[in-house]
Order: sequence, then structure tokens, then C-alpha cells
Amino acid sequence: MEEGSINLPPGFQFYPTDEELVLDFLYRKASLLPCNPNIIPDLDSYVLDPRDLSGKALSSGNQWYFFSQKTPDLTTKNGYWKQLDIDEAIYTSSSKIVGIKKYLVFYMGEAPDGIETSWIMHEYSLPNGGLGCAPYQRRSGTKNLDGGEWVLCRVYERKCSQHGLWYDEDDDDGTELSCLDEIFLSIDDDLEEISLPN
Repeated sequence: MEEGSINLPPGFQFYPTDEELVLDFLYRKASLLPCNPNIIPDLDSYVLDPRDLSGKALSSGNQWYFFSQKTPDLTTKNGYWKQLDIDEAIYTSSSKIVGIKKYLVFYMGEAPDGIETSWIMHEYSLPNGGLGCAPYQRRSGTKNLDGGEWVLCRVYERKCSQHGLWYDEDDDDGTELSCLDEIFLSIDDDLEEISLPN
């Protein structure tokens, strides 16, 4: 285990709902309220490649969780995160909007010519960057932070079927290749079939 890694005790899994991520973790972080247990670390997510999250972010199954400061620069050393045009509102059981979930895909290479990978990020933020929308009452004297500065991220790798279709099942037996690996292997196969003149 790497120094600074965050892991749950054996037998425990971390599978919160979107509402729980926003209300129990992100809202408390942005409001400077204590978060118990304090298990989700702060990372500069947009500098790290997805494969570098292991040992740095909270890991549960095939998903990694961390807080980050929101930034317009989504580039890493080997690629970039591209935001999809999907913003999903997160509601409480009483139908009150408490957060926004954005979807991002990781691309290898330089924008805009990168190669799409199977890595997905869900970026959770408070609606309108405000804290007054959550159902918790702020204690008097609590410092008010701009909730728009913090995001909570969930990163995972989609699986690719033999037909090239993506799916997000939790079926990880370790024998499947990522779609990016399959692309690279198919390029190698194509190069072997090409005969060069003597």
C-alpha cells in the first residue's frame, strides 16, 4: 500500500448514492463542516491521469472518489478530460435539487485530437455554486465558502464488449482488456498484415 493511500477496512464497501455524495460529503466540505468519517481526500484531479488515482483517492471496487478544486484546465500529463453535454440534476427524496452531476470522458493525447478512452468521471457540484440550497441549516459563525470552488469526483473505467459497445457493469474478473488496449492491439494486427516492398 502506498503512503497516503486511503482504503476501507476489509469487508466494507463505499457505494453512496448521488444524493448522499452531495449532502453528506460535498455540502459539508464546501461549508467547512466536519465530515465523519473523513475518508475522501483532496486531490488536484485534473493533473492526474486516471490510472494514477490508485493509492491516492478513496478506492471502492472499481471506483475512485476525491475532492478537487474546480478549474477550467482539464489537461493531465498524458491527456485531457472532455466534458460531455450532459448535466444531471440531483434531487432529494422530497424532490429538491441539491446538486449537479456532470459527465467527463478521458482522452489520451492532446486536445482536440486525442483518443477516447474508457475512463469516465462524474463531477458533482452544488447548484449555482451556492450553499443555501441544501437542506442543512448553516450554524451561525460558520465561514461561508463559495460552494462552486469544490467538486466531488467519482472516476471509473467502463468495460467494452466484444462488439465495441461500452457498458458500466460491476463485472470485473480481471480478464477483459480496456477498449483502448483493444484498439492498440488491433493496430498492431493491422501493421503485421501490411507487406512492405523490398
